[in-house]
Amino acid sequence: MNIVRLGNKVIDAERLHLAVDQILQMRQKGFSQQEVADRTGIDRTFISRLESLGEIHKGARTALIGFPLANVRELTEVARAAGVDFILLMSEADRQHFMEDMKSADLINQFMSLIAQVKEYDSIIFIGSDMRIRTIEAILGPKVISWEIGISPLTEDRWINPEQLKQLIQQVKMPSDRSSSQ
Repeated sequence: MNIVRLGNKVIDAERLHLAVDQILQMRQKGFSQQEVADRTGIDRTFISRLESLGEIHKGARTALIGFPLANVRELTEVARAAGVDFILLMSEADRQHFMEDMKSADLINQFMSLIAQVKEYDSIIFIGSDMRIRTIEAILGPKVISWEIGISPLTEDRWINPEQLKQLIQQVKMPSDRSSSQ
C-alpha cells in the first residue's frame, strides 16, 4: 500500500492510480469525457485537466519523406519547427551511401520496417519522382500527400522551396488542430 499524508488527509496513492487508469481506459474505448464523468462520479473538467497533464501529442501525426533533395538541412529545420513527427529527407549522395552500406536482404528489411513505421502516421508528405510516388501511394494509400519533383529515375538533387513546404505542412496539420478533444 502506498499511503501519502497531506496535512490531516491520508491519501491512498494506489487507489488514485487505479482511478486514473479506469478513466483512461474508458476514454480509450471511446467514451466521451462527459460519459466517463457520469459513470465515475468525477467532474468532466477534472477529466479534461487530467488528459492535459499527460498529453504528449495533440492533433494528427505527420511524416515527411523525400529524396533526392539539395537542401535537406533547411527543409528538416522547417519540418521540425512545423511539428512534423517523423522526418526522412536525403540527398542523392545520402541515398547512395545508405544503399551501398547494406546487403540486399538488409535493405529490403529496412524498407519494410520503414513502411511499417510510417504507416502509423495520419498523414505522410512524400517528395520524390513520379514512379516513387505511385509506389508509395499504392502501399500507404490516401494518407499520402505527394509532391512530384521529376520523372524517374532522378539522380540529381532537387531544391525545394522551404516556404512552400512550410505552407503544405500547415495545410496538412490544420484540420486536426481544429478537432475537439472531447
